[in-house]
Amino acid sequence: MNATDPIRAEVPCRACLSGEDLDWLGGGRSVSLALALPTTVEVRPGPAPDDGPADGWQREVWTFLRGRLAGLAPRPPAVTVRSQAPAASGLSSSTARIVALFRAYADHAVPGERVPDATVTRWAYEFEFAVFNGGGMDHLAVVEGGALLIDGREEGLPAVRDRLDLPEEWRVLVVDSGTRKDTRHHIRDVRAQLAAGDPALAAYRAAADAASGRVWAALRGRDLAALGDAMSDAHAAMRDHQRMSTPLLEELRALALGSAGLPLKLSGAGGGGALVGVCRADALEETAARLTAALRTAHPGARVVPAAAAPGVRRAPEPVAAGGQMKGS
Repeated sequence: MNATDPIRAEVPCRACLSGEDLDWLGGGRSVSLALALPTTVEVRPGPAPDDGPADGWQREVWTFLRGRLAGLAPRPPAVTVRSQAPAASGLSSSTARIVALFRAYADHAVPGERVPDATVTRWAYEFEFAVFNGGGMDHLAVVEGGALLIDGREEGLPAVRDRLDLPEEWRVLVVDSGTRKDTRHHIRDVRAQLAAGDPALAAYRAAADAASGRVWAALRGRDLAALGDAMSDAHAAMRDHQRMSTPLLEELRALALGSAGLPLKLSGAGGGGALVGVCRADALEETAARLTAALRTAHPGARVVPAAAAPGVRRAPEPVAAGGQMKGS
């Protein structure tokens, strides 16, 4: 790459197949799956505008990096951001944007010396934790790709226990409910449950962890029917123990099962957003068409988004960036 080439970063979004919140509650497993609905950030010539709410994340990420990379200008470079993932849907579109900003800015700031992905993951997690006090599953998912079995931790990034790619003959169907998820107070409320020793939270953690184990066994065994059953159990744990679902989402699940035989699970902490299901690639077109037709009559505000899984990244251990430009990475 020469100095005139644009700097571009692209990361997938994330569906949670089981175990919402367990990545930061600790004592349980989550299963994430990266989806090829990418967020792309491209650095443009010149500094970013100095006003406008849409540029808030850009300025704040750049400010964060100025404390860790030497020689950065006071203002960030201008960027173009595009995303194929539905916004505010429980598919980690905001984390994907933040991670892509970190990667593009780091590549811009340290030309020819790639900041390790593990460092970008940690920076993005620390940046979001300071704002939302949540977990690190999303950051690992969009950087690592593929499917991840994650052991939750109460502090810091969770641990990746195992990783694999979705079978090539499977595809994902996202059903965007057309209602934005509402999780403004979710993490605060769950942390209060944790501090109080709420038995409902303990029951959820046990049920979701068990479902995660079954989801992972089905993925590893390439058993699509067992995967649908395990994802349904994971959804039931969210709905019954933590009230993460809504009547609309339950209607959409019933409609998908009745019209297309597709089990769906809510992705993300709920209150709206997207449901996800997995089907055979050779049945994707027909399944999507059946579901779209059913939605058109009953829920015209919802839409079906077919997606492939984003493959996992297999890499050797990465060296620390040379040149002495990183400060306290």
